Amino acid sequence: MEVIRKTHHNYNVELNRSHERCKRLGIQKNQVFSKRIVCDTELQRRFTFNRNLILTAEPYIENLMNFVRGSNFFILLTDKEGCILNAMGDEKILSESFSMKMIPGAFMNEENIGTNAMSMVIKTNKPIQVSGNEHFIHEYHKWTCSAAPIKDRYGNLIAVLDLTGYIEYVHPHTLGMVIAASNAVEEMLKVKEYEIIYNINNKYKKNIFNFIPMPIVTSDLDGKIEVCNEKALSIMGDNKIKMAKMEDIIGNWEKVKENLYLGKSVSQEVNLYISGSKARCHLIANPVYNSEKNAIEIIYVFEDIKNIKKQNKNQAYYTFDNIIGEDENFIKIVEYSKKISNSKSTILIIGESGTGKELFAQSIHNYSSRSDGPFIALNCGAIPEQLMESELFGYEEGSFTGAKKGGNIGKFELADGGTIMLDEIGEMPLDMQTKLLRVVQEGVIAKIGSTKSIPIDVRIIAVTNKDLKKEVELGKFRKDLYYRLNVLPVYLPPLRERKSDIILFLKYFMGSISKKLGKKSFTIPEKYLRNMIKYDWPGNIRELKNVVELIVNSGAIPSNYFGEEEYDGKIILDPGDECLKLDYMEKLHLTKVLRRFKGNITHSADALGIRRNTLYSKIKKYNIRT
Repeated sequence: MEVIRKTHHNYNVELNRSHERCKRLGIQKNQVFSKRIVCDTELQRRFTFNRNLILTAEPYIENLMNFVRGSNFFILLTDKEGCILNAMGDEKILSESFSMKMIPGAFMNEENIGTNAMSMVIKTNKPIQVSGNEHFIHEYHKWTCSAAPIKDRYGNLIAVLDLTGYIEYVHPHTLGMVIAASNAVEEMLKVKEYEIIYNINNKYKKNIFNFIPMPIVTSDLDGKIEVCNEKALSIMGDNKIKMAKMEDIIGNWEKVKENLYLGKSVSQEVNLYISGSKARCHLIANPVYNSEKNAIEIIYVFEDIKNIKKQNKNQAYYTFDNIIGEDENFIKIVEYSKKISNSKSTILIIGESGTGKELFAQSIHNYSSRSDGPFIALNCGAIPEQLMESELFGYEEGSFTGAKKGGNIGKFELADGGTIMLDEIGEMPLDMQTKLLRVVQEGVIAKIGSTKSIPIDVRIIAVTNKDLKKEVELGKFRKDLYYRLNVLPVYLPPLRERKSDIILFLKYFMGSISKKLGKKSFTIPEKYLRNMIKYDWPGNIRELKNVVELIVNSGAIPSNYFGEEEYDGKIILDPGDECLKLDYMEKLHLTKVLRRFKGNITHSADALGIRRNTLYSKIKKYNIRT
């Protein structure tokens, strides 16, 4: 890479030209701030557009920072127009630069802040070091800046990397380090671009395969799986098959591979091993050749797969069809939740305990384009503080005492391509909130014991029963994290605010619970229904469900639960038309007799004129509690 060095004649020529342009542009030498600083929507748009660049450059920026840490340097990454995308450095000098508004969104090009290393790179597309009074504005005379271009594979400028420190630390080797880092970023961007092209080709192939109703998989010649159609993923499990080799899932693989290596087609019965289950199927496999008649991949078709059980614990089961409610305001909340399901923005679900927050989180996931991806739920209030980071981000082998061999994958990595639900987010410790903020902002995680940043594609749904705004005021929750999470708020009203749905819930739970327990359902008298509707239901839908289960099991409403008058300790319910049946009357009579004699079997049997064994049989038959 050609460098504009101070010893070159061109160096002074370029600087002089830049200074002349600054004068014509009206840049004042006493200027401090860039003339153009964008924020909010425009800045977010630039972050989104340059996301791949930011994520690719970050580990190299961190490595460069490690070389100069403690020497009062800071690093800036700008886009091709000079807009700062990332800033990192020692606290003292970084704070000083921030006070001069050298922050993300500020433009460092010549037109907005005068001559500096970044503006020179934008003009010349070459690395350069600018120090002291070579800067046009006086405020920058105390600094030395070394900057290098980051180019695409066609040589076009896409970004600038800059390392800035105090003038007394000027050294020509500083520019060399910046050039090395920018070159590394360029090469990694090229690798990623080739990977994208490769993935597009695979996607095209996969789309064709998806029209075929049988499971189809392709692999390289070593058996590493490359492409699976939707039928294969649905039967064999998405995550499982993507991480597997053919030797892991096909029995007698060596014999199959031997025939394929000889250029033969395979058509035979094989055992298939997926998710801990074994199945028998018919396999048809053929090698695919290139123009030079060399085998390049293998295509497998699985026919007549039987007895495979799909196992996926990281799955959302509830959908919006499972949500019950006819309240007008509640229906609007459901419709709003459907509309935001496909957004990439973070959702914050707020509601009291028992209002159905996880039900909504799962429904949003299943209604979105991520429905085929994993759904990971984590209760932040149930994890000890010292284990929170390892649960969220995972850890490397040997990173701490007791770390298991091979390390551990965190919940964020497990949720890649899907959704993570952070329940009771208000219980998350402040130090973890800082680390979560980085994940939300940058889309990368770092395992404990590792310096490597792992890019993740995860939709975050935060859930809380707390007033996070009040928690922010009390200093218990980070303000910046709150605003990052509260992009798309969903407020679930308590049951007392949707009284018209109480009867609906009672009927639903009475039917579903009685069916599940194999017991008779009950008709609740009108006057008790009125009391139930008046009741505040502090435990919301969960409390109502538990009450119905108690009623189904006992055949009675607990006395005074809803302010009713007591009747013999319980309010016996009328099971509708069941009261016309002889069995019902017998059960009712047996219950009264047993109560009169306080559960004494001998006295009750004598009063009924039956044997004790007969009474025991009837108690068991009618499930009477003594």
